Amino acid sequence: MTISRPLIQGSLVALATPMTVDNQLDWDALKVLVQFHLDNGTDALVATGTTGESATLSVDEHLKVVGEVIKQVNGRIPVIAGTGSNSTMEALKLTQQAADLGADACLLVVPYYNKPTQEGLYRHFSHIADTVNVAQILYNVPGRTMTDMSNETVLRLAGHKNIVGIKDATGDPDRGEALIQQLPDDFAVYSGDDITAYELMLRGAKGNISVTANIVPQLMSQLCVLALDGQRDEAEALQQRLMPLHQSLFLEANPIPVKWALNHMGLIPPGIRLPLTPLSERCQVPLSDAMMSLGLV
Repeated sequence: MTISRPLIQGSLVALATPMTVDNQLDWDALKVLVQFHLDNGTDALVATGTTGESATLSVDEHLKVVGEVIKQVNGRIPVIAGTGSNSTMEALKLTQQAADLGADACLLVVPYYNKPTQEGLYRHFSHIADTVNVAQILYNVPGRTMTDMSNETVLRLAGHKNIVGIKDATGDPDRGEALIQQLPDDFAVYSGDDITAYELMLRGAKGNISVTANIVPQLMSQLCVLALDGQRDEAEALQQRLMPLHQSLFLEANPIPVKWALNHMGLIPPGIRLPLTPLSERCQVPLSDAMMSLGLV
């Protein structure tokens, strides 16, 4: 299989994983959520990432979510599977299994907790890309992993035919722009930070892997269209309208607020797995206010 680059552009939703009140996966609600995005302009679905509570899913659950999303989407938009791990062998197996299920690409987070060196990161991602012939998107989120993949390491990895992009969740558009300027034109940088995503897209990023898009897929799709088209004034105006929602969705650790919001929109049950807990009362008011300002509740 030949991997084409860039693979995907626009608004990519970091899909939440619906759970019942007793924390079982809710397959009916997952279908509702996927259809919501198919109907509302989302350009691609990212299943079993951070927002999808990948850290608390069993391997069987993880792969079943990926498989169910792929089956329902049926080729209408790309499906990206989160397959990263701090174990290279586990990440490799998940990536291979997701590829076998038909994922269009896999999203691989920087290994967390064990704090590898830059050379360790290079070897980790290279080994998976050498072994599994599927499009792979790196994911740098130092606020969660405690290890920050340098631009230099990304540039080394960008030469691999199976590594097609990176989700940059540093929230630093200047750093992202510096990386974009050195990368091949067909290597995609995606923002992973809703607050700065429009700015990074204006500077050359190909899209946004978004938490906010769970709640307002049409508006996030519109924001991406404006930013990718270089319409700064219009993008900034829409971003200011969305800013209270962006901010309130991170008052507690993702996906705590977004799952509360989706539940109050009637899209999913309230389930969330320990060690995550339901949204605290002090955070419910600002999130509810932000949602009301956009006509969501």
